[in-house]
Amino acid sequence: MLVLMALGTVFVFSAGASIGATYDLRHFYSFTTLRNMLFFPLAVGVMYAVAAINYRCLGFDRGLLRSLTPYLLALAVVLLVLALVIGEGIGPERRFARRWLVLHLGSHRLSFQPSELAKWAVVFFLAAFMGRWPAAMRTLGRGFLPACAVVGLVVLLIVTQDFGTAAFIGLVAFLMLLMGPTRWWYLLGPVAVAVPLGAILWITAPNALLTETRVHRIEGYLSRFNPEWFPEISASAQNYQADQSLCAISTGGIWGTGLGNGVLKYGHLPEDTSDFIFAIICEEMGFFGGGLTLLLFGLFIILGVFVVIRCADPFGRLLAAGIVTTIALQAAINIGVVTVVLPTKGIPLPLVSAGGTSMVITAAAVGVLLNVARTGDQGARRPIRSASATDLKQYLAEAARAHTRQGCSV
Repeated sequence: MLVLMALGTVFVFSAGASIGATYDLRHFYSFTTLRNMLFFPLAVGVMYAVAAINYRCLGFDRGLLRSLTPYLLALAVVLLVLALVIGEGIGPERRFARRWLVLHLGSHRLSFQPSELAKWAVVFFLAAFMGRWPAAMRTLGRGFLPACAVVGLVVLLIVTQDFGTAAFIGLVAFLMLLMGPTRWWYLLGPVAVAVPLGAILWITAPNALLTETRVHRIEGYLSRFNPEWFPEISASAQNYQADQSLCAISTGGIWGTGLGNGVLKYGHLPEDTSDFIFAIICEEMGFFGGGLTLLLFGLFIILGVFVVIRCADPFGRLLAAGIVTTIALQAAINIGVVTVVLPTKGIPLPLVSAGGTSMVITAAAVGVLLNVARTGDQGARRPIRSASATDLKQYLAEAARAHTRQGCSV
């Protein structure tokens, strides 16, 4: 994770290069690429600080009020509501949607998406809920439906402004419920409701232009398979971003054009520092750089699975599985979009794409995973360590008495 964050910081700086602008260090924080360099050491510090905190403080074993998870979830819901109701200045409208909150800190502004916090709050809540009441999760009224209601509330607050993130949170929740103690056929009901409802919300965005953009993205993606399906769609117009991404990847070749020598970042590839940062990595570092990035995420997934297998605590196991699933799924979707395997959607590459608050929050989640890896298997070793010689003598004495009562010699 450290290498991925360092890789992202370097290539965000490279992708943010501009011919017509020069860096003014007196306004360091005003530049996205330079600001990302400030958040990198902060994210590293947060990751190690959270790794030193016992992950069980997120669980419900000591009660709801003594757990951090309900407070994180409540904070996320409040911030999502504020992003919807507050007007320009604090909750500005960007790209026809209200997804951001902006805090004015003197001459600087700190902007972040509340949905990023909500995503991890849902993961922590489901792990804590299923870890505390596994038997209730096998019933509809006492466990499954209340858990789905909480997830549904968060998704509904996001879906009108950011359909992709809402669908992603719903998918993560579905996978976590599938991995938990829930009966799998319970999930058929929410899926049957979510799919048609999601389709309706997808084509009825609050802004007509946003709805048109969504429809054109799908049409442009499908036109790649057969241009005759949508003959009126101009491939160069609707698939411009995807075409430029493929151009950047193919330009890199095996070893790339060299760090800083990419060309597509100069106004040709939109969102080059965020959603399409993987294309810039492939252009400047070639197949080697792209393969290294995939290898790092692959190692994270493999080691994360080992953490899940080793953990003896049901809550810790579900928590680790949720963190690994969220990061792995987000990386897979982003790389799928960049390589045009999936339709274009604004899902950033975790820990690599530009976005300081996103990097810090994700690093905190990785810190929780590190703590699970460090302490989650203690429950498995504790019974072995507590089996002292005294316990063994007591067990043998009881067995001898039982045999004596039955007339057997020991």
